[in-house]
This record gives sequence, C-alpha cells and structure tokens, in this order.
Amino acid sequence: MKKADKPLHIIGGGLAGSEAAWQAANMGVPAILHEMRPVRGTDAHKTDGLAELVCSNSFRSDDHNANAVGVLHQEMRLAGSLIMASADKHQVPAGSALAVDRDGFSDAVTEALERHPLITIDRAEITGLPPEDWKQSIIATGPLTAPSLASAIQEATGAEALAFFDAIAPILHFDSIDMDTCWFQSRYDKVGPGGTGKDYINCPMDEAQYNAFIDALIEGEKTEFKEWEGTPYFDGCLPIEIMAERGRETLRHGPMKPMGLTNAHNPGVKPYAVVQLRQDNALGTLYNMVGFQTKLKYGVQKDIFQMIPGLEQAEFARLGGLHRNTYINSPQLLDASLQLKTRSGMRFAGQITGCEGYVESAAIGLLTGRFASAEILGEQPSLPPQTTAFGALLCHITGGHLSYDDEPGKRSFQPMNVNFGLFPPVEIVKPEGVKRFRGKEKALAKKHAIAARALADCSKWLGVENHTAAAE
Repeated sequence: MKKADKPLHIIGGGLAGSEAAWQAANMGVPAILHEMRPVRGTDAHKTDGLAELVCSNSFRSDDHNANAVGVLHQEMRLAGSLIMASADKHQVPAGSALAVDRDGFSDAVTEALERHPLITIDRAEITGLPPEDWKQSIIATGPLTAPSLASAIQEATGAEALAFFDAIAPILHFDSIDMDTCWFQSRYDKVGPGGTGKDYINCPMDEAQYNAFIDALIEGEKTEFKEWEGTPYFDGCLPIEIMAERGRETLRHGPMKPMGLTNAHNPGVKPYAVVQLRQDNALGTLYNMVGFQTKLKYGVQKDIFQMIPGLEQAEFARLGGLHRNTYINSPQLLDASLQLKTRSGMRFAGQITGCEGYVESAAIGLLTGRFASAEILGEQPSLPPQTTAFGALLCHITGGHLSYDDEPGKRSFQPMNVNFGLFPPVEIVKPEGVKRFRGKEKALAKKHAIAARALADCSKWLGVENHTAAAE
C-alpha cells in the first residue's frame, strides 16, 4: 500500500462525510473529519453523533434485484461501506425496506470512526473554504450548511445556491396506539430484511373519515417562511398537506393507498385509505408516520393526526417539522470526479451536490473519499462505470441532467434519488419459448437485467470477483 504524505480534510460529519473518512482511512490515507456539532448546532439535529438521521429511519428498499436503491445498497457493501455495515447491524423490521434504529446506527458509525487509527475527529466549525495548504478536501456539510460557509461557497463559485424544502415526519409512542383498531401487516405481506411480513402498523379509514382528514390537512395552519418563498419542494419528500392540496385523491394513491392490505379486525370491509406506521427504534417503542412529513404548525399537528383511527390517544415523541436544504449547481461547478472546476483538490459530497436520500448521500461520500485519496496517493481517480448505480448517480450530478427551463440554454438541475431511469438502456433477452413479454413481465425483466449488469460491472470496477459472496 502506498504511503500518504498529506491528510484528507473532510468538512461535515453526516453520512457523506463519515463514509468519505472511512474510505480514505481504509486506503491508507489519514483523514481529519471536521464536525461543528456540538460547538454549533443545527435546526434539525438533536445529538452530536456522527451520521445522525434527522428525517426518516429508512434506507428504503433493500431489493438488489429489482430496485435501484437496493442495487446501490449492494454496491456500497461491495465497497466496504461503513454506513451500510452499520445499517445492517442495527436494522429494525420494515417489510421490504431497510430501516434502522437511528441511535444505534449513529453510535456505531461514531464509534468506528473514533476507533480508526488514521481518522481524527475535530469538533470545531469551519467558517470558510478549506485553506490552500489543505491539498485535498471535501465539503460534505449537507443541506444544513452553516451560513458563513455557504456564503464562502457562493462567493467562490460565483453561482447562486439552489434550495428546496425538506420535511420531517412525526414519531409516536407504540403504547399509545390503539391496536384494537390498527393491525400489523406489510403491504402484500412482503417479507424484507429482518422482517416477518407484518412489519407496519396500519390505521384504516373509511371514506367519510378520509375526507374529513383531507379537509383538516388543507385547512390546518402551516408554518410560513417568507424568506424562502419561491423555493421548490423536492417531489420525493412533499409535505403531506401539499400532497392533499394537489387533489383530494392524491394521498389515496400515495402514502395512504389501501392496496395489498386487509384489515385483520374486519376482513370483509376494504379500507378506503390506510395510514402506515413504521418501527423507528430497535426496542419497538417508537413508530414514525410513513410519508407524513409536514409543515403544519405544532399546535395543530396533534389535533389533526389524532383524527386518524387508532391514533386518537397517540402520544408524539417528535412532531413533524420543516427545514431548508441547499445544494449547488453541480453540473456547472463540478468535474466528473466531483472536484470544483475552479479549484483543484476541493470536492463536494452528499446532499449539497444535489443528490437526495440517505443512501445516495453516503454513496457520493464514498466516491469522493476514494477519488481524493487516489490523488493523495499519486494516482488518477478511477470513475465507476455509468452502468453501475454509483456511476448512474454520479453522472446525473456532474452532467447527466439534460432537462431545461423555458429559457433556452438554461439548465434546470434538481435533486434526484437513484432510479433505473438514470442507468443506460439494456438489452432484454426473452426466455426460450416466450414469444413476447407482457407489460409487467417486461418491466421486471428490464429491472433485473439492469441490476445484474450493475452489480457485475461494479464488482469488476472494485476488483471483487464474486459480488454476492463479497456483499454477504
């Protein structure tokens, strides 16, 4: 292993920064991780733990055969991801999703980084851009970048930072849920990692209850942020009341869809709508409201959410909230290795680059850690093939986005979760004896083909011959 003559400085101890430090250290490069908490807090963080999860506790689907984020999970495992190892160790039942005990997960990441002999954790705020004598640095300050650093970034890039709202779902106490009304069941009884097929608590609504609930959501007093007017919402994390405003039936076809669920207390009557609750900690004492991120004022949240059957006496461990996420115009500012085009050796990682989601943020941290460490070791960064989940996401961030506004030539870059639409097309070979695929069969075959190609190509890129054995 080559010896590093300079450390890698990483600003931000979230999922991206933590993963970048881990990857660097395991390549033999000393990493200095600068985290401002607890010296300076944020509006969303509650602890000083590294990789704290401030919104959902779900890493979403763990299906690496037919789901893009599941493929990304598997690729990260192949790359020795600390984030994925900690998530796997602290998973809680969540159907086909990978959800974690948020405190156990953060503690595991923090402990691993503190133990590593090549990692130094500096608890201090960095108020400006990395100094020139930091030959290699990564800014992974996430959606809650401190104003002083955000201003420095804006001044250095000469570009306006873009922003979108991100909302947090409420968490409630399990023992306050009426289980004579609610029941345990995963949608379609699907069994996921660590699950049994009965991993969600389901709260049923009839048509009248649903309509009254929609009215209350629309009429409920919302938090207003006049200084943020004009900031777009990210469609993957819309506040529940914004979805309700988009159409009375929107929620019934979104987070409150009743499909694949049968009321255990009244099997003969199909619910008109269902609110699902997902386990939030290992003890099973806390559950979060799936898809119920909100900007309703605290004073009305409890009243409105207690209209949900089974939650009439619900006690909330945390009410929902809203914060602003900021991200840079990455296609314009960053090169293919996430390096600032106007300053060699300075990279960005995580949500500030315009990716969305815990796993995506950690994956971009993983890549920047590897890219920067390669340069410190005197090597050229090795970019992942675009056929991989790593490469597809990287391409979107650094130039794959081709949607434009009405103004000719103006790029309209928006945050994005990893999805199969970011991958290059793949040829689908029909099984012998099959004349033609039906619609759903063809779509599933396409997903399987993209996933198989991605994991095979990622294995080659990483030098791992048997990707299944390596992941396990």
